[in-house]
Order: sequence, then structure tokens, then C-alpha cells
Amino acid sequence: MKLLIQRVKKASVSIEGKLFSSIDQGLLVLVGLTHTDTKETAQTLAKKLVALRLFSDDKKPINASIADVNGSFLLVSQFTLYGNTKKGNRPSFVDAMAPDLARPLFDEFVAMVKTAWPRVETGKFGELMEVSLINDGPTTIELRL
Repeated sequence: MKLLIQRVKKASVSIEGKLFSSIDQGLLVLVGLTHTDTKETAQTLAKKLVALRLFSDDKKPINASIADVNGSFLLVSQFTLYGNTKKGNRPSFVDAMAPDLARPLFDEFVAMVKTAWPRVETGKFGELMEVSLINDGPTTIELRL
């Protein structure tokens, strides 16, 4: 499982030109799943994500958590995080989990994050989405197991 996390001032997902979800201050999280991912993998990364300290406080520029700033998460499934270009220029996605297995695990991951912090929005699994953001910093972190 791989999370690409961007601290944002605003972020949104549109589908077919219509706004689907949006957040103000928070974290846009692109979520990639691979064949070896399990419920335990999702639980470990959900706990880590909610506890991450990526926001500014009066002490340091990266010291506060999502709860400290009353922020939100925007979780977006993105199988292309497991794109591999070792052979040639066209990415191979054989390392990405098949959609029929990835959808329930992504949904479980979302539920785990919501259990720890209720301010969670999502994209729509398997849809072609337009993701817009105003990156704050920019601050981008990758988490993986």
C-alpha cells in the first residue's frame, strides 16, 4: 500500500465536470494498493496517516496533526501509483491490485480513517476524476508498507 500525501489549502474531485467532493485545509491522499496489501496493512497506514504531524503550529512549521488544525482528508484511489517504467516508456500496472479486490480494501481503509477522524471525503473508485488542489508548502510525503 502506498499513500502520496499532500498538505493542501483546498482540494476537490470532479467527475464529468461536476463537483463530487471537496475539502478546505487538510490532506489530499492518493491511495495505491498492491497484491500483498491486507486489512492489517490498511489499519497500520490509517493509524499513521491520522497521527501524522504535517501542519504548522506556533513552535515549528511541521509539528501539528490534522486534529490540531481541525482539517479534513480527501482520500482518492489511484492505481497508477504502482505504475512501473523499468522496461520501456509505457507504464506497466501489473503491481496494482485488481479492481475487484482493491475496491473493498480501499473502502475499509476509508472507514478506518473515518473511525479515527470523522472529516473525510473521497473520490469515486474506478472513475475518471479531475483532482484539483492548492498545495500548501508545497508539502508532499509518501508513506508505504
